[in-house]
Amino acid sequence: MAGREYLNRQAVTLLKFAQTTTDPVVAAGLVEKAADLKEQAEEHREDGGGAATASPGAVARE
Repeated sequence: MAGREYLNRQAVTLLKFAQTTTDPVVAAGLVEKAADLKEQAEEHREDGGGAATASPGAVARE
């Protein structure tokens, strides 16, 4: 999962684009996607920064 700061920056960028467009449908789509990204960032924060992940070369042992 992407980091919280990255998700927040992407959301801000989408909101800036939404403010510049004259097409209300496009603006609404951008705002909706920005809200989704902010939600993901919040979930990432609540998870303590992300779940533990195995390294790329790790092998699960039973």
